[in-house]
Amino acid sequence: MNNNQTWPCTSSSSPFSSFPLPTNLTTSDYPSRSVRLCSRLPPSKPPEQTDFSSLPYDVLNKIASSFDQPNLQSASLVCRSWSEALRPLREAMTMLMWGKRFKHGKRGVRQNIEKALDMFTKAAARGSTLAMVDAGLIYWERGEKVKALDLYLMAAQLGNSSAQCNLGISYLQVEPPNTEQALKWLYKASKGGNIRAQYQLALCLHRDGGSKSNIREAVKWYMKAAEGGYVRAMYNISLCYSFGEGLSRNHQVARKWMKRAADRGHSKAQFEHGLALYSEGDMIKALVYLELASRAGEKGAPHVKNVIVHRLSAASRNHAMLLADSWRALPSN
Repeated sequence: MNNNQTWPCTSSSSPFSSFPLPTNLTTSDYPSRSVRLCSRLPPSKPPEQTDFSSLPYDVLNKIASSFDQPNLQSASLVCRSWSEALRPLREAMTMLMWGKRFKHGKRGVRQNIEKALDMFTKAAARGSTLAMVDAGLIYWERGEKVKALDLYLMAAQLGNSSAQCNLGISYLQVEPPNTEQALKWLYKASKGGNIRAQYQLALCLHRDGGSKSNIREAVKWYMKAAEGGYVRAMYNISLCYSFGEGLSRNHQVARKWMKRAADRGHSKAQFEHGLALYSEGDMIKALVYLELASRAGEKGAPHVKNVIVHRLSAASRNHAMLLADSWRALPSN
């Protein structure tokens, strides 16, 4: 469920303070009053102890349905009752692990999508929202969109933010698109901290355009996703600063975000950053970024790169190519 769209097409502390205690008084100044006041207070009750072992199984399983392996194991050790209640989810986690091995052909297992789907659906039947998402992905890629949507919805209602994100994007891609439901689930996932959903939500709001409030809301979610490490959001927030969309123009901040995106492998950002360096006269660095953009398939990059190549000495060209060959993208989400 990849969504390659990036920049959308344009369309028509408390105010109260306490009084200081006098420093020249001791407890002997008001002994009788102090005793009388204390004697009127009711005896304190010990704090009530919550018996978590009495939590209904269905409630516990809903809470734990999105747990990963370490959290599930920790929850299973709380008490015997929890261990028994979470047994289906522990079984599901084992099936999920095997499903991923079959899907990707790892750990000595030959790739087999049918077996992967079988493992994911069995794990989903035991309540794992992680497995529901993985099974939904396979169904979606097969074109069985109704089955995928059912699984995404089930996991989304149990609070899985990846499922909420996938569900929101899916509602945008079905025919006809359901923008209302898409925004509903993208908002839920975004508020839960899913950075991919934050980017997709910003893109929807930005594409919708029109009102300034939508643009400002889009910029807010672009920024959250960018700060969370989502590269496409870094590129878009840079453009927002450059064009003054949803915030004041700031070329310095725009350059900062463009470089961050470029250093994390965004080819358009590499091209844009290379052009900026070229305009500033930093030819060697410009050549490095334009070479990276060219290798990534940016059509405008080779022409500008060749202009720079003809202006540099052989030693400078070789140095720039060496830097490009040794370049590695910084980690991103």
